[in-house]
Amino acid sequence: MFDVVCIGNIVADVIVRTVDKLPPKGTLVYQESISLYNGGCAMSSSVDLAILGAKSAIIAKIGNDSFGEFLKNVLVKNKVDITGLKISEYPTSASVALIASDSERTFLHNPGANAYFTEEDIDWDIIEKSKIVFPAGMLIMPGFDGQPCANVLKKSKEMGKITMLDTAWDASDQWIKKLEPCMQYIDFFMPSVEEAEKLSGETEHKKVADVFFDMGVKHVVIKLGKSGCYLRESKTGEGKYFMTYKNVKPEDTTGAGDSFCAGFLYGLSRNYSLEKCCKIGNAVGSHCVMKTGATAGIVPFEQIQKFMRENERHLNE
Repeated sequence: MFDVVCIGNIVADVIVRTVDKLPPKGTLVYQESISLYNGGCAMSSSVDLAILGAKSAIIAKIGNDSFGEFLKNVLVKNKVDITGLKISEYPTSASVALIASDSERTFLHNPGANAYFTEEDIDWDIIEKSKIVFPAGMLIMPGFDGQPCANVLKKSKEMGKITMLDTAWDASDQWIKKLEPCMQYIDFFMPSVEEAEKLSGETEHKKVADVFFDMGVKHVVIKLGKSGCYLRESKTGEGKYFMTYKNVKPEDTTGAGDSFCAGFLYGLSRNYSLEKCCKIGNAVGSHCVMKTGATAGIVPFEQIQKFMRENERHLNE
């Protein structure tokens, strides 16, 4: 049995630093570092969950290439179940992140196999064995976004599963039109604040959440980055803010949102209160930004708990 199955995008991230400008054509410039990391919402969340101590599985698609082999090895090393990992004729999705001296990032991206992930790639045996079903990185999966994802969520609900969904930035600028079929089947909706505002057309957090509740979502969590998160447990309930930790020096914010989701999911899988799930999400997200790479900073849950106890006083500073 699995605590969580993560469904969606999986990416090989090549991170180059420090790049303040591109060199002239035909020349060579030395860089501080060029490193390969795992990325993508489903990949990062599944690995984070496994490191925390949960039993996680992934349903995603990679190419039959070196990037795909690298990602598969990372999943196996971290004890994520890869039964649902499909091999595509298309190359593994990959990004090159150029990190400037001010830590700003510029991305070069090839969607690759992620663009061809479809409803037919879902392994229902894995869904049946999972407590929570988590489509991650929606709005950038053209073969799965919209009605196909809604179909999977609907069937998962009929099977008695808890559903949670996270979004990514919609470069096609369709936003809620693309996501609307899914909303009524989502127990926990967890967009970033920027995505939430684009999806709802509102900026006030209460009004943003109201839009989502009116579309059928059961609970809303809005990720606020360095400001923590906003939780509304129901349309009739009051929203609550949970500040994140101030005494953390960020090194790389890649994967911070995914790690928040993983922390929240870990708590949810243990039947903790939603308030405690938010606090765990903040703590796991704080660990993520301490190191370069989407999952490099994540530690087992016992260490997360110790960090939370020792740093509780910093929340209100």
